[in-house]
Amino acid sequence: MAFALEMYPVIYMAHYNAASKSWEEQWITQDEIPYDELQKMNQSEREKILKARNDLSLPAVSYTSQYGYGCFEGMKAFPQKNGGIAIFRPDKNGARFENSLKGLKCPVFPKEMYVNASLEFIRRNAALGYVPAYDAEWEKDSFANAKAVYMRPFMNSEGAIGVACAKEPSVIICATTVSAYFSMKGTRAVTTNRIRATPNGTGYIKCASNYVISALAKKEAEEAGFTEAVFLDSEHRSYIQEGSSCNIFFLLKNGTLVTPDLQDTVLPGITRASIIETARDKGIKVEERLISIDEALEYTAECFVTGTAAGITPVESITHKEKETVFNGGKPGKVSSELQAHLKGLQYGAVEDVHGWNRKAV
Repeated sequence: MAFALEMYPVIYMAHYNAASKSWEEQWITQDEIPYDELQKMNQSEREKILKARNDLSLPAVSYTSQYGYGCFEGMKAFPQKNGGIAIFRPDKNGARFENSLKGLKCPVFPKEMYVNASLEFIRRNAALGYVPAYDAEWEKDSFANAKAVYMRPFMNSEGAIGVACAKEPSVIICATTVSAYFSMKGTRAVTTNRIRATPNGTGYIKCASNYVISALAKKEAEEAGFTEAVFLDSEHRSYIQEGSSCNIFFLLKNGTLVTPDLQDTVLPGITRASIIETARDKGIKVEERLISIDEALEYTAECFVTGTAAGITPVESITHKEKETVFNGGKPGKVSSELQAHLKGLQYGAVEDVHGWNRKAV
C-alpha cells in the first residue's frame, strides 16, 4: 500500500495572525469543512469530499510553491492491541517542527499546540471511522505489513513572490492510511555522487527543498537497479550521512551500533533517537560519530535504515564505486530484527511502553 492520496475527511488548518500580540491568539484555527457538518454526512457524501482533498485552498503563488520554502513532519498513529489508537512521540515531532520553523526565520507553531492539534485530529477522524482497527494477524510478521495512520503536518507560506521569509504562514495536518514503505526483502543501496546537505545549510531542518536532491538520488538508484541511495559528506566525500529519506545504522562486527552524528547536515530523526535509546536499553553499545564508507564496508555485520515511513528496514548490501558489499549473507540480521520487532510491538501496544512514548488519542 505505502503512501496514498486518499486523505481523511478532517483536515487541521491554522493561520498565523501577525497583528496579534498574544501568542495564544496568534494562531487562528479553522476547519476547512466544519466538523459538525462532517458528522451529519453519510459515507457517500464524505467520499465526494475525499476525492477533492488535493485542493486545500492554499495560495498557488507563495514562497513555498515558488522556492521550496517550507517544512513538514512525518508522524504515525498506531492502532493499539488493547483498543484505541496512539500517536508515537508527537512531542518530539512538535519540537522538531518548532526548530524547523525557527531555522526558516518565520513564526513558530508552539509544540504544545502541535501535540494537542495532532491528538484532536486523530480523535475526529477516528470518530468518523477513518482509522484502521488493530488486527492480531499483524503480529505474525512482527507488524512488518501492519497498517497505520501516516500524518503529514506541514507549513505553507502566505501568498507571495520574491525571495523572502514568511510572515503569516499556515500549518496544516492531513493523513492517510499506510502500510510498509520499503520491501522487507532485497533492500540494496548504492552511494550517490549527489550532495544532500552542506555545513551551515538546511540539512538539520525537515525542509521541503531538501527532498528534491533526495528524490533525484533515489530515482537514479532505482534506475540502476537499487532500492536506496546513500549520501556521503560534502567536504571529504568519504563520511556517510543518510539514506535518501532515512537515517542509517551500522552494527559493527565488534557489536557496536554506529550511526552518523547529527552536526547540522543530518536530520534528527525521531525513529533514529528511539532506536538509539532502545538499543542502549538492551545493553548494546551505541556510538554517534563520523563513520567513513570504507570503515562501514569493511567492518559492518548488519546495516539498516530508519525513519517514520521506513520504520527499521534492513539493508542487504551497499555498492560503492561499483563494488558491492553484502551484509549478513544478504539476510536481515539478528539485532536488526530484534530492534524492529521491539519498536513495532511498542508502537502497536504489544510491547510495554516503558518510556511513555505513545500518546493515546482514542
